[in-house]
Amino acid sequence: MRLCLSGVAAEVMPRRMLQCPGFLPRSIISALQSRSLLFRTKAHRYKLRQQDDDDDEERDKPKPAERDAWGRPFHLHKARGQHILTNPRVLDSIVRRASIRPSDTVLEIGPGSGNLTVRLLEAARQVVAVEIDDRMVDAVHGRVSQLGLQDRLTVIKGDALKTEFPRFDLCVANIPYGISSPLIAKLLFKLGRPCGFRSATLLLQKEFARRLLASPGDSEFNRLAANVRLAATVELLMDVSKKDFVPCPKVDSSLVRIRPRSDVPAVDLDEWLAFTRTCFSKKNKTLGAIFKQKRKIVELFERSQLEGKACRLLEEEEEDGVNDSDDDDQLGTRVGEKEETNASELSVLQEKIVGMLKAGGFEDKRPSKLSTEELLHLLQLFNREGVLFH
Repeated sequence: MRLCLSGVAAEVMPRRMLQCPGFLPRSIISALQSRSLLFRTKAHRYKLRQQDDDDDEERDKPKPAERDAWGRPFHLHKARGQHILTNPRVLDSIVRRASIRPSDTVLEIGPGSGNLTVRLLEAARQVVAVEIDDRMVDAVHGRVSQLGLQDRLTVIKGDALKTEFPRFDLCVANIPYGISSPLIAKLLFKLGRPCGFRSATLLLQKEFARRLLASPGDSEFNRLAANVRLAATVELLMDVSKKDFVPCPKVDSSLVRIRPRSDVPAVDLDEWLAFTRTCFSKKNKTLGAIFKQKRKIVELFERSQLEGKACRLLEEEEEDGVNDSDDDDQLGTRVGEKEETNASELSVLQEKIVGMLKAGGFEDKRPSKLSTEELLHLLQLFNREGVLFH
């Protein structure tokens, strides 16, 4: 006989039946009496899922760290990368590893509700915070004023990528993941040479940090790593769990220190950046294959002509092939929107570039496996022949 044992069965089963020692095993009788043996029906499983959803909603509700200076909760925007670091031990460790001096001015990008800001103010002479969210600006101002440190804090309301930074000694920040790459490029390549700051201690998405730390030959090595290695050294300081943030992001983070080099090679940075963009457009292809593409050859030809520095490879053909009066019309437009470039000139340029790659030993090499020194040497070979990338 098959029995259906549930909480309902315990209710309707006659008491004398439960008291009969020979009718049911003692273990089942005990379970029924305590009402602890329940079969999960479809309705019950649905109820459990609803409870899980309610728990998720409760977990995503604003926590105490997500409040303004007056204790009022506000909603954080995940789309903007607003994840507040709340673990005090991690915050203290960031400040300690940043090596802040009492005389330093520290730049903080995205202070949020001020958890890191107040600790920076305790260690530095001055903190300059750049924040785009009005609510966060008010929260930081209110929190710092309560501590009596407002005279040492300057908050700039604006987009960090578009804002002109004042002079600073260190950059220490938990930056939004979405601006990691352009912000690092701004710090290293757009603030003038040499860089006026000692280091940038940044909390980044873990996967992004691994790409930043990659070396030639690593699967993660890409254009970003190549560009950063030219101008700076990168050091991994520690990993940070996603559970230390509110709201909890989907991935863990890593703290890295970026130190600008004092011995940056004498190279035109704009030319270098354009060169690596071309090489790493297909980083796992050989350089010979990359520079055999007709589109690449046309772009290089046009750029060299537009700058008024035509390739010496084509000097004899330039007088007949290019008219100075219509440079802007013919050479300043995109491929496909201009008159077709002379096929024989392109063929000559392509053959010369491939020959140059062979002579330099680069034809069968891949950009993802080249060191900084090898990339610089390759760029010099191109420029020596009048081939420009910027």
